[in-house]
This record gives sequence, structure tokens and C-alpha cells, in this order.
Amino acid sequence: MTTVAPDQVGTALRFPQGFRWGAATASYQIEGATQEDGRTPSIWDTFARTPGKVFEGHTGDVACDHYHRYRDDVAMMAELGIGTYRFSIAWPRIKPDGSGPVNGRGLDFYDRLVDELLAKGIAPMATLYHWDLPQVLEDRGGWTNRDTAYYLADLAAATVARLGDRVATWTTLNEPWCSAFLGYAAGVHAPGREDPTAAFEAVHHLLLGHGLSVQALRAGGAREVSLTLNLARVRPDDPADPHDLAAVHLIEGLHNRLWLDPVLRGAYPADMLALFRRFGADHAIRPGDDAIIAAPIDFLGVNYYQPARVRAALGVDGGPANPGTEGAEYVAQDLPVTAMDWPVDPSSFYELLIRLSTDYPGTPMMITENGAAYDDVLVEDRVADTDRVGFLAGHLRAVHQAMAEGADVRGYLAWSLLDNYEWGYGYGKRFGIVHVDYDTQRRTLKDSARWYAAVIGRNGLD
Repeated sequence: MTTVAPDQVGTALRFPQGFRWGAATASYQIEGATQEDGRTPSIWDTFARTPGKVFEGHTGDVACDHYHRYRDDVAMMAELGIGTYRFSIAWPRIKPDGSGPVNGRGLDFYDRLVDELLAKGIAPMATLYHWDLPQVLEDRGGWTNRDTAYYLADLAAATVARLGDRVATWTTLNEPWCSAFLGYAAGVHAPGREDPTAAFEAVHHLLLGHGLSVQALRAGGAREVSLTLNLARVRPDDPADPHDLAAVHLIEGLHNRLWLDPVLRGAYPADMLALFRRFGADHAIRPGDDAIIAAPIDFLGVNYYQPARVRAALGVDGGPANPGTEGAEYVAQDLPVTAMDWPVDPSSFYELLIRLSTDYPGTPMMITENGAAYDDVLVEDRVADTDRVGFLAGHLRAVHQAMAEGADVRGYLAWSLLDNYEWGYGYGKRFGIVHVDYDTQRRTLKDSARWYAAVIGRNGLD
């Protein structure tokens, strides 16, 4: 893969030859068929049925029915010129009891999907874990149980054995910050626990599972192995205030350094280890774990959606999803927002990519998710999602600028291909470049999809 700087002529931007363009999805968000072909419940099936946890009690039982409509969805990707499709493996389909025998019928689906992608000239990119832990494993402790890390590696071995001859690129985990802190500390994601000790235990076991899975994937012949993190660009409210800078360092510690340092530098940062000890989770860390977690990866997946601003404030903290951040407070920003109320500022994306390339030199990156939810309206077979086009264009220009200044970014995957089940928001938020009518399952290309197809076709923006 070339790392030549992208070209810029006037306002037109061109990316290097070989730059990967694609789109991403996740199994629970689109597949449906939650009770077919041997699949057992995941923690999200359970969480979605817990009163008050998900918008209007929505579940992923049907979602986008991709399990049955994948051929049409792949044909649509080919029409758009998508070259890489990132999907995730539903753990409860492959290992219905979490840790035992492989369910061949579950792997058959991904076999068919991969063959269909390759037939259309689309490179498959498989994510092992995008949050749908089998409920039977949560019943045994979930990510607070060290065994779960080894079960993930078993899943990796079984999946690469079946698909590795055709799937070149693999991701171990998607956004483990969300799994640990939203799922085990804040309780707003499955499994819905509110225990900071459990969250830090989950942090370590997720990272251990990543390292063990890298080993299993390599042993199975995987050509590219990666880890995808949702990283934060956190700015101080007052850049001249040392207290604000200290607050930023603390928040960035939980969002960035806690994950990046053990994978790319071989050890947890000292201040993050102090949080493990403070919350009584340091017992989870055993001799030799650091070396496993630091198994080399081929690139870092970067998911990015919004910036943050933080200031020092006595008596407050960053909230339940950020345990140990007393004295750090999030500050409202005077910026346009998406339908999620997330602020939009592409310059923060550029700053993050430059920061990563400076702090972790020699680390190739791929943008594995970037997108926005807006209140889309389907009118006469058209969704004029101008805001989304503006969001994507602004963030692609930020990527281009960072690459021109030395950031080694190898590709960009839009989130998401389809409107889908948006976790705790159910079907109330739409991120897709393709509109889905959930009653009829009819797909309609939004203006953003047609715009993105043109970007792919010219390998850049005009």
C-alpha cells in the first residue's frame, strides 16, 4: 500500500492510488434473524428487552433483515463502487453457547456473504467483536471473567479457519471503550452494569482478548490484523490554564492512552494503572499479559464522530462513563450538531490524526467509521441529506490534510451503509447513506450515497 501524500489541485483533492474506500456495518445492527440457524441470544437481545433501556423498546430481531437480503445489499454496494465492506461476526451464531462447538450454519451465512462480496469485486473486512457477546457468557461474568478473552480467541480461530482463505483483513474489537465503560460503568449499553471495578476488569480482559485473537488470527493465516478504537480529540476550555490541561489529560487517558499505550507501547500509562488500583481491578492484570496485548498489528482502525471540550471544575466529574475523572467537566461547544446532539468540527479530526501520527509514529491507520445521524425525510424516492454530505466532505478534507502532513491513513469507511438499529436509540436515529423503510425493508439511495459514489469514482473530492 502506497503512503505517498495525496494531491491537491485548487480545491480538488485526490487521494493516493490504492486508497481504500468503503462502508461499515455491525451484525446486531443489521442482520436480524436473531433466532435462526442456531443463533442464541446476545447481551443486546437481553438488554433491548429490559424495560426502559432502549428507545420505545426496539429490538434487533429484524433490524435491516440483512441475513436474508445480503445479496441485494452487496449488489447495491457494487453499484456505489464500494471497494471494502467492513462487517462483524455475530458471536452467538458461531458459538451458540459462547465457548463450545462451532455452529456450522452460523458460519455458512458469512461464507455466502464473503463469496458474494468477492464476486462483486468487494474486499471483505471482518470484525470479530462488535458488542454482541453471547448472553451465556455474560451469565458467567462477561468481560469481567478472564476466560472470555480466551473464548474470543477461540472464536477468532474458528472463524479464520473457515473464512481466512478469502478474508484478508481482520479486526479484533470494535470500540472497546464503549464495551467497558458504557456497558459496565454507565449501564447505558449492554449488559447494563453500573460498576467501575467491573469496567476496569473489562478493559483489561478486552485488551487481553485482542492480543490473544491477534495470535489466533496470525496462526490461521490472516494477512492483515487490526484493532478499531473510538478515539477522542479533547480540547481544553482554556489552553493557557494548566488545570484545564490536566483535566484534558485525564479524560484523554481513559479514551485514548488506556487503549493505545498497551497495544502500541507495550504497557499501560502510570496514571491509568493507578485507576486500576484505585477501583480494585489491578488483580486482573497478570505477568505476561503486556506482551500478549502488544502483539503487532498491521494498522490501527480509527472511529471518529465528535470533538470534546473539557475544563477543570471542583466537585464534578466527567460522568459515570468516565470513572476516576473527578475535577474534569465537559463543556458545551458553540458548534452545529447532528441529530445525536454531537458537535460537528472536522478540524478536530485532523488534529487527532496528527496527534496519533506524532505520539505513535510508524502506525498505519484506517478510518473504520465516520458518519453522522440526521433527521432524514424520504420524499418521492429521494432523501436530500445535505447535512450528511457536508459532514462527510468536511471530515474527508480533514483526513486529506492530515495525510498531506504525514499521517499514514490507508482508507476511509463511511458509517453506515444502511440506516440500522442504533443501539440504545433503537430505530430512532439514522446514520445510513442508504435509507431503510423498516416496515417494508425497502432500500433507497440517499443523496449522500450518490455523492459518496462520485467521491469513490474520482478517488477524491472536487
